[in-house]
Amino acid sequence: MPQGAAKLGTPKGTATKKYLAIGPVVEEYPGMHVLDAIDRRILGLLQKEGRISNADLAQRVHLSPSACHRRVQRLEEAGVISGYVALLDARAVQRHTTVFVEITLSGQADELLDAFERAVRMIPDVLECHLMAGTADYLLKIVVSDTDDFARIHRQHLSRLPGVAQMHSSFALRTVFRTTAVPV
Repeated sequence: MPQGAAKLGTPKGTATKKYLAIGPVVEEYPGMHVLDAIDRRILGLLQKEGRISNADLAQRVHLSPSACHRRVQRLEEAGVISGYVALLDARAVQRHTTVFVEITLSGQADELLDAFERAVRMIPDVLECHLMAGTADYLLKIVVSDTDDFARIHRQHLSRLPGVAQMHSSFALRTVFRTTAVPV
């Protein structure tokens, strides 16, 4: 098969060999984006140094700037890179305390889960919301300035979430380790 061509017509769920113009033959599964070693190096560097220039990125992954730019664009278009952000030091913006809130709902109906998820998205202090397996249905990560600030958020927002049967809050004493970098 010529370079740059992909094998087509393979049944769903089975691996296909893909011949890439920018790298060796790799295995691809339908619905998954294929990442080669260079893609992984690019992603690793962008996660640690999001403001790195394309020229510096290209040099560090041993590509020409144009080839590097094409790869980054391809990773963005495929949704592997979902966006770019500035990471703030919560303490520098007076958010000294992290609170983890476990929430158990009164039921598991789709309508209740959907209503809860819509409502929790509207709370600006919630950094993360995870649907859980285990004793709690949801785990929230919230940053607050102090316990009074958490009491305000609890009173104004958390206590009004639909379908809440139980809520347990745990205050982090110290952050030992934190990263946003996904292993690639």
